[in-house]
Amino acid sequence: MIKVFGHFSPDTDSTGSPLIWAWYLNQIEGQEAEAVLLGEPNTEAAFVLKHWGFDKPAILTDLPEGTPVVIVDTNNPAELPEGINKADIRAIIDHHKLVGEIETKGPIEITMRPLACTATIMYSLIGKHMAQAPRGIKGLMLSCILSDTLEFRSPTTTQEDRAVAHALAQDLGVEIGELASAMFAAKSDVSRFSAEELLKMDAKKYSVGDKTFRISVLETTAPEQILSRKDELVAAMPDVAHQDGADAVMLFVIDILNEEATLLVPNVLVRAVTEKSFDVAVEGDQVVLPGVMSRKKQIIPVLAL
Repeated sequence: MIKVFGHFSPDTDSTGSPLIWAWYLNQIEGQEAEAVLLGEPNTEAAFVLKHWGFDKPAILTDLPEGTPVVIVDTNNPAELPEGINKADIRAIIDHHKLVGEIETKGPIEITMRPLACTATIMYSLIGKHMAQAPRGIKGLMLSCILSDTLEFRSPTTTQEDRAVAHALAQDLGVEIGELASAMFAAKSDVSRFSAEELLKMDAKKYSVGDKTFRISVLETTAPEQILSRKDELVAAMPDVAHQDGADAVMLFVIDILNEEATLLVPNVLVRAVTEKSFDVAVEGDQVVLPGVMSRKKQIIPVLAL
């Protein structure tokens, strides 16, 4: 059976897109497939699963050599299970930059497009067969797009993402603003998570010069709930960085409504990369970055030392 999965620390797109593509493989292509996750979904993704009537997919704990897989929402081996290059990779569907170092047993289908969301790509790939998609699959698609575009606020948003979202919403009879508000409220409720869990919730490793950072992002409509725990978060950063083999953690708290990011600045290294990358003077242990909403487009590409 083909295993379909996204990246570690699954967000809404990496939770919904495996389910969408597993449905397509099973029902349209006639191939046995199962959506799985590489960790617990975040609070927004968990809300979306429940809202559209899906059980949480199983969490993949082992990937035996030769297992047939489809990778979605990433192409980065650092975000995938150990031994991924020994799996039988059948396809990759992604909207991130090409990282490299994935090896396959033969030629495969790779679809990578400069869109905000993997689900938008899947909508196009499924094409006319979308008429057969059940309500839940269409709902997952819409939710993935609203999540990845922050309801079209993110600079990664394209006209194709907007058009697909509006078409799905019209088909489903859903008011986009109401669904997005409910999703963002679920995403913002992080009270039950420890500081360590928050730092790991949505994080990617990235090298800047000879240093490696864990770039953590928390998108919220209530940034004060996270920033009020600043001391706790800063205290947890060294251990989290060590666990990940990184030199430091950079935590960006994305204020969805005010369209800005607050970056915690716990040490000299983070201060140096912040001042050079964002052309700001840092005073104290945090800095506000107006307009910064996207790790993919506005954070990782500009990081420098």
